[in-house]
Amino acid sequence: MRYSKLLLLTITGFLIMSFATQETIWLDENLQKTTQSKAVYYKIGEALKGEVIYYYKSRSVFRKVYYNKEKLDGKFYEYYNSGELKEVGKYENGHKEGNWRVYYKNGKIKEKGRYNKGERVGVWKIFYKNI
Repeated sequence: MRYSKLLLLTITGFLIMSFATQETIWLDENLQKTTQSKAVYYKIGEALKGEVIYYYKSRSVFRKVYYNKEKLDGKFYEYYNSGELKEVGKYENGHKEGNWRVYYKNGKIKEKGRYNKGERVGVWKIFYKNI
């Protein structure tokens, strides 16, 4: 019992230290590296693999994306600065693919349609904002 508590405490300490040592990467409106004073967004760490979360400078989540071999590959979520979902879809090998939806801040659908290898295909439905 005593050994398992000590092991758990040690592992927790290492995890906290690893997160604390990761560098904040400041990004401009095109997600290119910049200085903190010119930044619009930021992310923690250089790595582009697995889940990567981009933040507004105000600390709310901007995007949750997934990378494979430094290319967008997987679910894609983008949020308004106020926290509401703005856009959802998925990437395959760096290209938008399948069904995508864009939302108004009030949560209603703004537009929806399909992508094939990064190109809009088929009929896209656009919905007017009902106030």
